[in-house]
This record gives sequence, C-alpha cells and structure tokens, in this order.
Amino acid sequence: MGLAIAFLFFFLLISTNHAWDSCSSSSTDESELSINHIYGKCSPFTSPKRGSWFDTVIDMAKKDPQRVNYLSMLVGNTKTSVPIASGQQVLSIGNYVVRAKFGTPGQVMFMVMDTSNDAAWIPCAGCLGCSSTMFTPNMSTTFGSMDCKMPQCTQVRGLSCPDSGPSACSFNQSYGGDSSFSATLSQDSLRLALDVVPNYAFGCINAVAGSNVPPQGLLGLGRGPMSLMSQSGALYSGVFSYCLPSFKSYYFSGSLKLGPTGQPKNIKTTPLLRNPHRPSLYYVNLTGISVGKALVPIAPELLAFDPNTGAGTIIDSGTVITRFVQPIYTAIREEFRKQISGPITSLGAFDTCFTSSNEALTPVVTLHFSGMDLKLPMENTLIHSSAGSLACLAMAAAPSNVNSVLNVIANLQQQNLRILFDLTNSQVGIARELCN
Repeated sequence: MGLAIAFLFFFLLISTNHAWDSCSSSSTDESELSINHIYGKCSPFTSPKRGSWFDTVIDMAKKDPQRVNYLSMLVGNTKTSVPIASGQQVLSIGNYVVRAKFGTPGQVMFMVMDTSNDAAWIPCAGCLGCSSTMFTPNMSTTFGSMDCKMPQCTQVRGLSCPDSGPSACSFNQSYGGDSSFSATLSQDSLRLALDVVPNYAFGCINAVAGSNVPPQGLLGLGRGPMSLMSQSGALYSGVFSYCLPSFKSYYFSGSLKLGPTGQPKNIKTTPLLRNPHRPSLYYVNLTGISVGKALVPIAPELLAFDPNTGAGTIIDSGTVITRFVQPIYTAIREEFRKQISGPITSLGAFDTCFTSSNEALTPVVTLHFSGMDLKLPMENTLIHSSAGSLACLAMAAAPSNVNSVLNVIANLQQQNLRILFDLTNSQVGIARELCN
C-alpha cells in the first residue's frame, strides 16, 4: 500500500512538473506553435499590476474602445502617416503571444498574434522607446534591407520613392488607436516551430510612441499581401487555426496550427466575406442572436455587411470582449436581463451583472451565422468578479462615434474553441476544444 502511494505521488509530481515546464517543450508537429496569454507563465511579460484574473481582464478591456475605433478606421491600403516621438514609453497590450525566431541564427521574439493586421514588425537594435528585447540585424547572416522601389514597399509605405538612386523603404504607421511607430521594411528568415519562411518581409522598428505597440512585435495573420499566409506561399496552403486558452489558465497554453495538416475534419463552417476597402479583416455574416429560446429583435440593416461603410461583423484576436454596435448590444442586454431574476449592477466594462447564485438560470447566448450556429459555453458568456459573488455578461457596446458600424467577436468569446481560417475556400470554422 505504501509503495502504491509513493508511486502515485511520484506520478503526480512528474505530471505536474511536465505541465509547468511546458514552456520548454516543443510540439512534434513542425507547423504547430504554442499560444500563450501575454501574462501567462510561458510569456516573458508581467502584468502591469498584480491582482485577480477578473482585475486583469477589466484592465485589459479598458483598451478595447481604442482597439475597436482603430479597426473601424482601417481602410484599404491607405497608410496613416503619423509623428513619432522619442523617449521611453510604457508598452503594454494584453492579448496572446507566439514564440518566433528571426534571422540566422534565430533570435527569439514573443510576438502578439493579430488576425486583423497583415504586416509583421519587431523592435530592432537602437530603437527609441522600445523594450529591452530587440532584434539585432548585424548578427543575422540572412538579413537584408528592402529598397523603396520593391513592390512590397508600396503595401506599407503608400508614398512615392525618390526619383533617382537607391532608398530604404521607411514608413510610419499608427496602431491600436493611440500609438505609432516608424520602421524600415526589411527581410530575413522567419522560423515558426520547425518551419522556415525565407526572405520574410517585416518592419524593423526604430522608434515608437504610445502605449499599445506590442513590446516584442506583432505577427500579422490577416488576409492581405503582407500577411503570414500570403508570404508563406504554398507552405501553409492558406489555412491556419488557433485555440486560445482561458485567461485563467496561467500555466497552460493553446496552439496555432499552420497549414491543413492536423486540422479538425468535422467542423461547422460559415463563409468569409471580403471587403476590398478593409482587405485584412475577417468578416463573417452574422444573421442573428438568440438569448435562451428568444431571437433578439435586431433590425437586419444593423447586422448587414456593407463594404462601402465597413459595417458588418469580424472575428478578431486582439479585442478582449465582444462588442456590438449600441442598438444591437442594447437589444441583447435587455433580453438577457429579462430572463434573469434579481437586481442588475455594473462592474468595470460590464453593465449587466447579477448575483452568482442565480447563475443556474442564465440563458444560453447563440450567435447565428450563415450555415452555422455558435452556442456560447457559459465560460464564454459570463465573467465572475474577484470575490465570485457577481457574474457579468461578458459583452459590451462598441464605442459610440461616427465610425461605429463594426461588430467584433473578441477573444474572450473565442477561448477554448478551435477557430479555423481557410482562405483558399474562403470560410471559417468553429469547433469546441479544450485549449489548455
């Protein structure tokens, strides 16, 4: 009996250590990367303030209005030229990061995964206002700058080149609503898991301003010509998927699967819609929303996809809580409140909170897409206060301004779901999966 107990203790110890040491382990799949929450154990970044999981989400969600405004202003290939101020900045953006290597030999960078942007960019040696971790170009044998006349430069610069002589492709861009950076378009080898993408074009950042630029850069998973899917050619066949771990899963990671191998076979799909004015964004046709058995009364024009105005619904990895334009959110909220008994209070970004003892009566929220219904699990519908005494509807209204036409399905509603993007067949699939 004593031997059995000792063996069980040893087994649990090994299992626990293996789970906690998952940062150093690598997948046997050459095209699969771990996805870690930016404040998780496997991320090099630390939370700006110590507190509960709920407090962290509240703090992260404060940036959502800036993010949604930024997404609403993304228009085609128009590149926003912005001033860059020097000096140290506090860089913080709360989302998910993947481990990538740039150059030969590879230099490790933990880059924010962003489905609504195309280009990759990383801080380079000498950058003003950047974090202490930077890519050093002169240590890579495969690094090269890109001339202004190269076709890739027109995708990021949007300006004419000098009439004569070679010139570096320098550009300024805004990001996240209140931040900006200046960079030089460069190319080098990009290693993701065991895959190598040669001559990958990316922005070598030399100065930043604002509080939203990711500390070690950004990996663009959008649909445009500078995105990973476009630059990797036939390597991934225009297919990738991700499974985002819960913010509560400090010790565990999700996964980013690149290419068709290992993707779920039986998965419900909905068509991807293409907006030529916002080519990076993953638009889907959201046709309705149910709360419990009640179909929420929403005017069809509020859900309609309109390429001219940018109206419609996108799936985005960089927004924390799902945002609907005000009339849609108000209708959802009122139906949700009607089906819950007891008083309603507000907490942070959440205006529909109730005592957790009533949680058993919480109605299921279902998102209706063309050809697919997504019943949100309760963990994707509610968020609990630090003390656990309150449960809140984990959605909110989009910022109210002239550009407020976009609905955003955000990462808290995507956690523990496999989201599959198939650009070749122009569809997105969603299936339940324990990402942790």
